[in-house]
Order: sequence, then C-alpha cells, then structure tokens
Amino acid sequence: MPIHVIVEGKNDRSKLRRLLDPEISILCTFGTLNSEKLETLRKRVQDDEVYLFMDNDSSGKRIRAMLRDTFPDAEQIYTRRGYAGVEGTPDEYLVAQLEKAGLEAFIIYPEVF
Repeated sequence: MPIHVIVEGKNDRSKLRRLLDPEISILCTFGTLNSEKLETLRKRVQDDEVYLFMDNDSSGKRIRAMLRDTFPDAEQIYTRRGYAGVEGTPDEYLVAQLEKAGLEAFIIYPEVF
C-alpha cells in the first residue's frame, strides 16, 4: 500500500526527501488549506496510509487540525517546539520521529549526524 507524508512546504519536503525512500510520497499543503486543496489531497491519497508532519507552531497546528478532519486515521508525527519547523529540525531528531512512527524500513540514514 502506498504511503504519503503530508508536510506544509516545499522546504519541509526537500528536508524529508533526503531521509526517506523515493517510494514514499511527500505531499505539500503549501501553507494554506481550503476545501479545494483538501479535496485534491483526499483524492490523491484515497485509502492509502497517511502521516501528518506539520511544524509545531500556530499555523502548523491549524493545518494539522484541518488535515486530521480529512484524514482521521492518519499517523501524527511531531517536531519539537523551538525548532524552526520541519525544515529546521536536525536530521537525527527527524530520523527518531520517523522511526517512532514506524517508518524505519523507508529511512535513508545519513552517513553522519
């Protein structure tokens, strides 16, 4: 079954792309969500496995809440408060969160942390 990780922006996607196998689809909300974007994401994901990885700030929490309504069965992945979003999170912390979410089979481990 295909796996999708939904993030806020293209920089978040670029950061995760280096750490996840290409078979994992990384989709972006591009910061704002409306019913049209939510419907597009829902059609793209269908009944596949979904992980939500948003920034730990007010906008990330708002987006996560909207996505949680659309994808109630999605697995939640969190970055630590104080990091500059997913893109500003150190690789070792991202890897730990991806492992915690059960994605270790798809992680491309960096040579050195």
